[in-house]
Amino acid sequence: AIGGNHFIHAARRNVDINVICINNFNYGMTGGQVGPTTPMGARATTAPFGNYEQPFNLPHLAAATGAVFVARWTSLHLRQLKQAMLRAMKKRGFTFIEVLAPCPVGFGRPNDIGDAMEEMTLYREGCVVDPAAPLDSLDIDLRVKDRPIVLGNFVDVERPVFDPLAMMRPTSEAENNTAVAGKTQEGQ
Repeated sequence: AIGGNHFIHAARRNVDINVICINNFNYGMTGGQVGPTTPMGARATTAPFGNYEQPFNLPHLAAATGAVFVARWTSLHLRQLKQAMLRAMKKRGFTFIEVLAPCPVGFGRPNDIGDAMEEMTLYREGCVVDPAAPLDSLDIDLRVKDRPIVLGNFVDVERPVFDPLAMMRPTSEAENNTAVAGKTQEGQ
């Protein structure tokens, strides 16, 4: 998917970036094609009989690759979303917030969810807040009516940020040789 490699390495390195991913379950701006978060079985212009690929669980992916703050909210949960954004902006390091948002034309209509208001009703009635939920249980499966979409702030940890670490690297061959020699002497 577009940007996937950049995402995992920025999180792994803990680059000081705030990522806010608006997830409408498809490539809505370019015709409603299947995307990396399209739920299994969901219909799209490129999957008229249903998506057969396993979608990404974005909070799990972000946490597994090293994000220091991970949250998921919907565009309906404005207060919680605002608080998560404020928290993410105050943190140093790679932060990730997934925002579930309706796409009534590209996703709602082909999947019999309805218009934007009906999709928002799905978010109001089909979501639960559980910040303690195991990250690997955050998959979204809209085919299972009794399975809620789990929301919350899931990860909030500290770890060294890439920027200062990068500044500590040797900038010349002589500096590198000195650093290597020091490590060799320490090891003897």
